[in-house]
Amino acid sequence: MASTDKIRVGFIGAGGIARGHFRRINDNPLAEVTALCDISDTSIARMIEANPDAAKCPVYYDWEEMLDKEQLDGVQILTPHTLHFEEAMGALDRGLHVLCEKPMVCQVDQAKTLMAKIEESGKVFSLSYQRHQQAEFRYVKSVLDSGKMGDIHYIQAFQAQEWYRGTMGTWRQDPALSGGGQINDSGSHLVDIVFWTTGLVPESVFAYMENLDTQVDILTAASVRFTNGAVGTFSVIGHATGWWEDITWFCDKGALYMRNGRLLEQNEKGETTEPKDLPSGSDPDTKWIETILGKAENEATALNGLRVIQFTEAAWVSADTGQPSEVVFD
Repeated sequence: MASTDKIRVGFIGAGGIARGHFRRINDNPLAEVTALCDISDTSIARMIEANPDAAKCPVYYDWEEMLDKEQLDGVQILTPHTLHFEEAMGALDRGLHVLCEKPMVCQVDQAKTLMAKIEESGKVFSLSYQRHQQAEFRYVKSVLDSGKMGDIHYIQAFQAQEWYRGTMGTWRQDPALSGGGQINDSGSHLVDIVFWTTGLVPESVFAYMENLDTQVDILTAASVRFTNGAVGTFSVIGHATGWWEDITWFCDKGALYMRNGRLLEQNEKGETTEPKDLPSGSDPDTKWIETILGKAENEATALNGLRVIQFTEAAWVSADTGQPSEVVFD
């Protein structure tokens, strides 16, 4: 901890997603951003424009140099997807806490190696899955965890956005940096929240994918069987005219419906209501700081990241082979 008793945070990556993270950290009386790293002067300039306090931070073009020279307690990894693994490993090697943007990594083997490093380090490693702190999803998880709806037997998860045109010409459509298409990007949130709210573990996946004229997946239609016998479908549509997302949890004694941000609950009699007493929410940055200080439980762990990439990698394999793909746990 710094002499000011604030957790000193370095940013690896200062692009668009980093600006909100900066504001939330610097608004927290227990933490502050003390160093920035990005290869783009434009990104740094836009960060300072959005958050004038960023002008006080030393700027680096090499993240390893920043970690070696600055006195930090933790880092946030806010870079393109395929860079996360090396940066997270390097931060943990230096004894730093880590908050990593999604997806955690782009390969299952990397996830397992990183998890071993996290355990060895004893540091807090959290993922920036903000839906874990969203009131509606926290309610869904609490209901399913309580068992009052019985066993889950079917999941329907659907996400549509204009990802194809919106990311054209950016690193998100370059597999060397993105690791994949929409299923590995915003689709990661969809896959994660299903697994987090239910505790279900994927066993096998059958997927069709379409890249259109790009190098990465734009459209995904996937079916999944879970280890408890439940089944489900994931639809990730990256060539839509606007945003829409639906998730349904079908159980023995009821169902939960998330319809583009509106939560509905159906009981065993088929009566549908809109829950009113939702739990309080938060954000990944606040939770990460609280977890470092021992004031909160880590609710977005590397295990969540592993489950997502296990499903995603199996979907890629299935789409490539035209056959169901087993999810391997060893």
